[in-house]
Amino acid sequence: MSITWSHQSNLRVLITGGAGFIGGALVRRLLSQTSATIFNLDKLGYASDLTGIDNYLNKNKIQKRYYFIKEDLFNRNNLDELISKIDPDIVFHLAAESHVDKSIEGPEIFLKSNIIGTFNLLEALRNHWEKLSNNRRNNFRFHHVSTDEVYGSLDGNKKFNEKSQYAPRSPYSASKASSDHLVMAWFHTYGFPILITNCSNNYGPWQFPEKLIPLAISRAISEKPIPMYGDGQQIRDWLYVDDHIDALLLVSEKGLIGESYCIGGYGERTNEAVLRTICMILDKLRPRTESYEHLIASVQDRLGHDRRYAINSFKIQDELGWKPKMEFSEGLKLTVKWYLDNINWLNKKNK
Repeated sequence: MSITWSHQSNLRVLITGGAGFIGGALVRRLLSQTSATIFNLDKLGYASDLTGIDNYLNKNKIQKRYYFIKEDLFNRNNLDELISKIDPDIVFHLAAESHVDKSIEGPEIFLKSNIIGTFNLLEALRNHWEKLSNNRRNNFRFHHVSTDEVYGSLDGNKKFNEKSQYAPRSPYSASKASSDHLVMAWFHTYGFPILITNCSNNYGPWQFPEKLIPLAISRAISEKPIPMYGDGQQIRDWLYVDDHIDALLLVSEKGLIGESYCIGGYGERTNEAVLRTICMILDKLRPRTESYEHLIASVQDRLGHDRRYAINSFKIQDELGWKPKMEFSEGLKLTVKWYLDNINWLNKKNK
């Protein structure tokens, strides 16, 4: 495989969903550490945000190799022409509706974005790939970024791995599972060169405050109740976003075509433990009369709430040499501090 992320690279990289939390982190990393030309395609939904990318561009005066394209992958008619103009060598597909609660309230948009959007992209890119020169065609990659939620809920001490059975339990996870199956089918049927990664819960700077960690921080510093679903004993495996980006770039460069890789953070915590740790950090960084823990309030549990997720990352560790660098407690401290330093951005997102 000849794709590399060296500074000598002239790669043309398409990132769908680059205005999202993980997508934005990937865009910034590629701009800072490679010479690739980046095309960010995003429909700019309610959770999208380009502030982090714009700040980086303005600070480093990088404009000539970054292009933003506003487009919804559900609109099939525009994609063939767009893909032809972008002329990508590698594609990271992150565009997706991702909030479980919203998928329960209104599942249709999740089917449109995550299933039909992925299908439309696959077809447009297959048409593009088939027209490439032999060398570019042999080196083309489609990297589909998915979630551990497609595997359902774990019992006991088991962990998900690449051979785990798909058992999605929410409209969101069902739509992501469907997109995974489409991507793998395009590999087996058409020989389309794909890679799939399934990651655990990401956290870090710039995450939209509907997710657990930024929501808790936002509610705490506003001195509002911090919601905790049910008994708070649901377990998640937390992965710092920069570690996830390391894994994505490594898989795109060295991963075997047609393979999937599970990416976990070795950061299993109950939701209650995460909330209480956030409160303890805030007690030190932004003290108040009584501990922020008093703001934690149990609310009715989410419908179909999975009890536990955990990932066995041995495959990517043993075959490609990746492992997370950020220990959860340290990453959480950095994340809380970032939100405190960026309260104006947080307040703007909460409006």
